[in-house]
Amino acid sequence: MDGIRSVLIKDTTREERIRIVNRSLAVCGTECEFCSGCDNRGGGRIETHQPYIDGEKELRQINEEFRAGLVRG
Repeated sequence: MDGIRSVLIKDTTREERIRIVNRSLAVCGTECEFCSGCDNRGGGRIETHQPYIDGEKELRQINEEFRAGLVRG
């Protein structure tokens, strides 16, 4: 993942977290914000992961909340 060893907030910069989110959402290899062309859960919506980018919540927590239906994609 481009030399990034950890995705934890304490181990990444804001810019790295943006890259991590963009790459994880682009499963087909293209930019996908709001696309939903591949029926990706969350539809490539970056705002779902904004708390991670802002350093407020870890990816694990956001993903758990999404699975539990506490966060909408």
